[in-house]
Order: sequence, then C-alpha cells, then structure tokens
Amino acid sequence: MKNIAILLSGRGSNFKAIYNSIETKIINNARISVVISNKGDALGLKFAQEKGLNAFFINPKEFCSAQEYDKKIVKILNDYKIDLVCLAGFMRIITPYFVKSFKNSIMNIHPSLLPSFPGLNAQKQALEYGVRFSGCTVHFVDEKVDHGPIISQAVVPVLPNDTVETLSERILKEEHKIYPEAVKLFVEDKLKIVGRKVIVKKS
Repeated sequence: MKNIAILLSGRGSNFKAIYNSIETKIINNARISVVISNKGDALGLKFAQEKGLNAFFINPKEFCSAQEYDKKIVKILNDYKIDLVCLAGFMRIITPYFVKSFKNSIMNIHPSLLPSFPGLNAQKQALEYGVRFSGCTVHFVDEKVDHGPIISQAVVPVLPNDTVETLSERILKEEHKIYPEAVKLFVEDKLKIVGRKVIVKKS
C-alpha cells in the first residue's frame, strides 16, 4: 500500500481527480494519507476534511524561512510514511531540502507543454506567444521550477477566439486525466528515471 500526500493551495480539482481514481479502484494499493495546505481557506482542504482525511493547514507566516516551513511539512510527511508527494496547485516553490528529502518522489502538474511556458500564468503566456497547441505536463520535481523529468503530457488545440479562461478549462480536463494516470504508474512501480527521461516499464 502506497501512502500519498497532497499539497494544495486552492480548490484542489486535481486532488479530487486523484482521490476519485483511488476511490473507484482505478488506482489500487494506494491511499491519500495526508493533505496539507498553505491556505487556511482552501476549498481543497475543506473537501479533504469532509472526506475524513488527515488534513492540515500549515501557516507559512509562522515560520522564519521557507526551509523551516518545509522542514515542518517534511516531518509530517515522514510521520505518515509518505511514498509519493503530489503537488496539486500548491502555490509555493519548495526548497532543495524538501526535494532532497523525497528525491524522485514528488510530482507536479503544470498547464503547459514543458519546457515551454514554465512559471505562473502559463496559459496567458501561450496565448500571447501565439502557439497553435498547448496542454499540460506531469513531471517529477527537481530543484528548478517546472523543470524535472517529464512523466506524461497531453495536447490541446489553441483556438483563434480562446481566452485565458477557455484555454485553461480545456487544459484542466486533460490534467484530470493524466495526473491520476501518472500516480497509477508510480504506485505500480512502473516509472524509471534515466537522466532526464522517464521510462514506463512494461508489465
């Protein structure tokens, strides 16, 4: 049984997608053991509480540095014997200490086809650049922002009349598909990192 942690800051739609995949047994032999938010009013945190999950608001303002904050989170994750950390709209850049503590065991999803348009407002960046296709990327987290080895990607067309909102909505539907799929592969021990490449092992 793999123990999964979810870190979020907002509505937690990708968290819900992962949760539903576990509940419906699409992902077997895994459980969400803890949910952590840096925002006390995050809707994703409320959802976790409603589902009876271990859910914590850890206030960054109570810590003197980002590393001290991450040390607190890492301690909680170790207490719950976490195997995989899923960043699901967690609006903080995690420290090298955190990355090293869970090397090759932290996933993130980003709303662009990395390495294009890393960082904030990726959909806005894509529209302003004039690309014909965008999408989303699930990747392992390393010490650089939106940089780690790519696990999976999904492509969506960028339409002539798209706004940030319409493009974001189209991308989000794909996020909800590929993030649980990536978690499933991890839980089944099918992911192997070779340099920058993630190899999916055959059954």
